Amino acid sequence: MKVSIVIPVYYNEDNLIPLYKDIKEKFIDAIDYEYEIVMVNDGSKDNSYGVMQKLADQDPNIKIVSLSRNFGSHAAILCGLEKSTGDCAVVKAADLQEPTELILKMVESWKKGNNVVLAVRKDRNESFGTKLFANTYYWMVRKAALSNMPKGGFDVYLLDRKVIQVLLALDERNSALTGQILWSGFKTEEIPYVRLEREIGTSKWTFKKKVRLVADTLFSFSTLPITLVTGIGTVSFIGAVVWGILVLICKLMGLIQVSGWTTLFIFNLLSFGIIMVTLGILGGYLWRTFDASRNRPTYIVEEENKVVDKDGRNEQ
Repeated sequence: MKVSIVIPVYYNEDNLIPLYKDIKEKFIDAIDYEYEIVMVNDGSKDNSYGVMQKLADQDPNIKIVSLSRNFGSHAAILCGLEKSTGDCAVVKAADLQEPTELILKMVESWKKGNNVVLAVRKDRNESFGTKLFANTYYWMVRKAALSNMPKGGFDVYLLDRKVIQVLLALDERNSALTGQILWSGFKTEEIPYVRLEREIGTSKWTFKKKVRLVADTLFSFSTLPITLVTGIGTVSFIGAVVWGILVLICKLMGLIQVSGWTTLFIFNLLSFGIIMVTLGILGGYLWRTFDASRNRPTYIVEEENKVVDKDGRNEQ
């Protein structure tokens, strides 16, 4: 049996050595089966890849990959999963906010026959703003897209080799990998944990990336955007008809003096706003279709090390 640990790395040079020590103490030294660690540098401009190289020199079971630029965590994780050779793979962040002991619990759950094991946050020691966004996002996903999304969400998970093959075959761009995992429908178990406060470095999870995640999730797994457009159009049409009938009745009865300029201005402003919102949503779908049709690779590998197996051959 062999377990792979996939770690996407983005500006984590100060975290990597403590992270490896933590994994070695709480996972590597506690197991009696094979393991490998696959670290993927997602275009970091600091010394993250240099630290990764030093760790790879210390431990022959560490694979390191450096992408040509920042492709995003979705692409970096897919790259790590593709490079992994274990019977299962655990995806773990590099920021030391998830207890490493979770890996042992997830592997035990996998041994019992679960193809997907999710480390679900039951609480988080983070700022109010971070908690608010996370809770709102996962609530919206459960209501509009994936009803099986855990209430606290998840970033750390274990995947059986068959699940990894499915994710690699999907080859979806502008999507959420966590959504694809839930969508696939494999036998799943959840393990609760408390997300720790970040002690080293600062998060690169910007507001822009958060908004992008929300958009990718809704466009990929929900009909909410199109339903929203249809609803706005329907309400606007009914409102315009009712408004027109009321104005006509009032005018015929001589109850009001209708100002054509004011009415026309309000109507045009409302119509313009609705049209722009509609075009924006439809444009989001068209962009994703166009991006997929170009068939560009999800990521580009610039450099990687070669791990030698027991027979003296290079593992792929």
